Amino acid sequence: MNLQRRRFLHAAANAAAFSIVSRNARAQDYPTRPVRIIIGFPAGGTTDIVARLIGQWLSERLGQQFIVENRPGANTLLAVEAVARAPADGYTLGTVSISNVLNSILYPQHHFDTNRDLAMVAGLNNSPLVLEVHPSVPVNTVPELISHAKANPHGISMASFGTGSISHVAGELFKIAGGVDMLHVPYRGSAPMLIDLLSGQVQTAFDNLPASIEHIRAGKLRALAVTTAARSQALAHIPSLSEFLPGYEVSAYLGLGAPRTTPAEIVFKLNEEVNAGLADPKIKARLSELGGAPFLFSPIEFSKFIGNETEKWAKVIRDAKIKSE
Repeated sequence: MNLQRRRFLHAAANAAAFSIVSRNARAQDYPTRPVRIIIGFPAGGTTDIVARLIGQWLSERLGQQFIVENRPGANTLLAVEAVARAPADGYTLGTVSISNVLNSILYPQHHFDTNRDLAMVAGLNNSPLVLEVHPSVPVNTVPELISHAKANPHGISMASFGTGSISHVAGELFKIAGGVDMLHVPYRGSAPMLIDLLSGQVQTAFDNLPASIEHIRAGKLRALAVTTAARSQALAHIPSLSEFLPGYEVSAYLGLGAPRTTPAEIVFKLNEEVNAGLADPKIKARLSELGGAPFLFSPIEFSKFIGNETEKWAKVIRDAKIKSE
């Protein structure tokens, strides 16, 4: 080996070693200033509560403030695009949910893909939706609802908190799996939907469990099933829809993402700290109070999950011919 080539290889090896040391040092030092967590919902909702819960944990563990920034609007598009366009340095994070996956499918004109344009950092919370009916509807089980709907084509109304929302696509998946046709009645959010469901103006709906659970416990609504693969500890006596419709599963999941080219060392450091928080008994208990459970993933696993979810819901949206409003 000639002297010039030996010097080149030595310099290349030194550069590679320096790069590795530099990256490790960057991750070890991170964060050195406050970190923003941008969410696409107003303060007070489940997403806001969970984001603040994990933000407080990260602040205590990492010695810098993790500040939740509420940026509602455009069905979460404003918030997630702000994260995607932020500097990829670990100081801007954002929540990732089923809403972002559905937006990627429903709004192709935005040229935004959740899994392509964000780095998946960690899961946070997973909670079911609940299939519920007004007490005046003469059914007590999922098979009875399916039979009642088949006997009354177009006669049973199914409310949702918006066209293309998780509550809407959960209902469309139920219609496909159960072989029924029900009248979709969209609202602008869970709250106005619940008002009409409680008054009997609409007959049935899929709602986030935390929003409806007290009405169910008070007997003002009748829960028929939850949508996660397993039963919810919050309503342990209520079956899962998959017990009647094998393979049916819908989750109102929540995770954490970052700009796509955020250094992997920072992503994995955040993942380790978030997962440690999700194992903390106090955080687990708070998530349980919200009707949810810790959603543990590595960054690679979370990215694969989001990819599978995108493929699944793209098919449902195509088959149901759902169009964005």
